[in-house]
Amino acid sequence: MGEGEGVGEGTGRPGRVALAVTDGMLHFELSVAYEVFGSAPDAVDGPWYDLVVCGTDAVRLGRFTVEPEHGLDGLAHAGTVIVPGWADVDVEPPADLVDAVRAAHEAGARVASLCTGAFVLAAAGLLDGRRATTHWAHTDVLAARHPRVEVDPDVLYVDNGSVLTSAGKAAAVDLCLHLVRLDLGASVANTVARRLVVPPHRDGGQAQFVSTPVPSPGNHPLADLLPWVLENLDRPLTVEDLARRAGMSSRNLGRHFRAVTGSTPLQWLLAQRIRHAQELLETTDDTIDSVATATGMGTATTLRRHFHRTVGVPPDTYRRTFRATVR
Repeated sequence: MGEGEGVGEGTGRPGRVALAVTDGMLHFELSVAYEVFGSAPDAVDGPWYDLVVCGTDAVRLGRFTVEPEHGLDGLAHAGTVIVPGWADVDVEPPADLVDAVRAAHEAGARVASLCTGAFVLAAAGLLDGRRATTHWAHTDVLAARHPRVEVDPDVLYVDNGSVLTSAGKAAAVDLCLHLVRLDLGASVANTVARRLVVPPHRDGGQAQFVSTPVPSPGNHPLADLLPWVLENLDRPLTVEDLARRAGMSSRNLGRHFRAVTGSTPLQWLLAQRIRHAQELLETTDDTIDSVATATGMGTATTLRRHFHRTVGVPPDTYRRTFRATVR
């Protein structure tokens, strides 16, 4: 299954969930998993998960200390193993953690990583030949370090059956709810979501949360052009228009764009139009037609097509999700 997919009725078998903890993990993802699987909402009747925390001695997570109930060998006795986020992706995860996660999977456990916990699963070889994701800021690192992993930077989570990975932070909630949906059905997952005051399912992927940086002002050939483009996004600009404004040929313009922004002029221009559209959808009541005009997209149809393809959701859905109160 891919991100956002699930089953409606569930298996009805929650089973044991083991949280794999060690020094250097992120407490947010650990807390999310503990909140979801630790206790059943009052409105849920029937069996619930048996949650255990497995680690080596007392574990330091930032300013917090966690005292595991079992050693890492306890992971092998769980039906589901959750690996929270790994704080420093430049540091290799401990060998005993990697070995215990691998052993748990070999023993038949379903293994799920939250955020950068994917680096632990990758080190254990569980992602080789599989599609996986992690926080968008670290997808390139994961792909470079583990070339046998098919890293998808756009989705909120990936379900490969016995191995699951989520994107960053809030996507940990999405994956945990997905697991509840698989085990206990959509109704129970919706009840858990209401307790957490979060949507039971979010549309799109993490592309809608990725900021599009604008190169800093500096001593480069596009230093004057880029700010001018941002002030004139409502105009139907072409590569020839940009080259003429910069006083260079279209070929030279393309070469400088790749050096400064890492993309072509048209790719960069479209990214800035989408970024501006996001700002308008978040902060104004402008119609989709007005946003299309203000961003140089021309028509609402064109805006919707490019926005959906780039961000992963339609403009209307994005506005409902990120709408700020206009004062």
